[in-house]
Amino acid sequence: MNNQQQRDFPAQQQPPAQRGSPAQHESPAQHESKTRLLNAALHVIRAKGYAGTTVDDICHKAGVTKGSFFHHFKSKDDLALAAVAHWRAMTERFFRAAPYHAGQDPLDRLLGYLDFRTAILTGELPDYTCLLGTLVQETYDTHPEIRAACEQALSSHIAELTRDVQAAKQRYAPTASWSAESVGTFMQAVLQGSFIFAKARQGPEVAAGCIEHVRRYLQMLFDRRDDSEIPG
Repeated sequence: MNNQQQRDFPAQQQPPAQRGSPAQHESPAQHESKTRLLNAALHVIRAKGYAGTTVDDICHKAGVTKGSFFHHFKSKDDLALAAVAHWRAMTERFFRAAPYHAGQDPLDRLLGYLDFRTAILTGELPDYTCLLGTLVQETYDTHPEIRAACEQALSSHIAELTRDVQAAKQRYAPTASWSAESVGTFMQAVLQGSFIFAKARQGPEVAAGCIEHVRRYLQMLFDRRDDSEIPG
């Protein structure tokens, strides 16, 4: 998701504050500064990695003071957890509104999802790579709370894909031995891996190529009547 796509989310679509949370007592200016810090974190962490990102970096990107930062967050780790929740809420709305959901055939929806993923490979690397993948690669052993939050957000997205995979399986491959969840996980694994290669090669072309191979795999998976040669 690039910076323009982030800005395009209407304010009324922002998740409501939890009952009794500090957000209910924030002034509009305080709420705005918190959102600016969260959006800055999404960009800076994807650009520099978690270890390489400092509170000063995030404050500079957000255009706020360190005093404002510590008004909202106890630490960089606290911000990272909030940024994961912010990312999850934004991306869930973003993908929920995507046009591929309009397809009647579940396989068309899956292929449309891949087309959509290719279409949003725009801008600079921090604009289209994944915050969750970036964070979990660095924090899986050192920051268990951040790792767990990333895993939950990734699993939520996989669950969305799995529903369409399961519907396509029932229509095209009802006797196949593989599980719908394994295919949804495979799709997300390819995407996350493709972002690593995009960073290594400094461009989105490799990611687009990987997505195209996933498209071919899905077409083969669901068109084939005898799935005995397809690994589970």
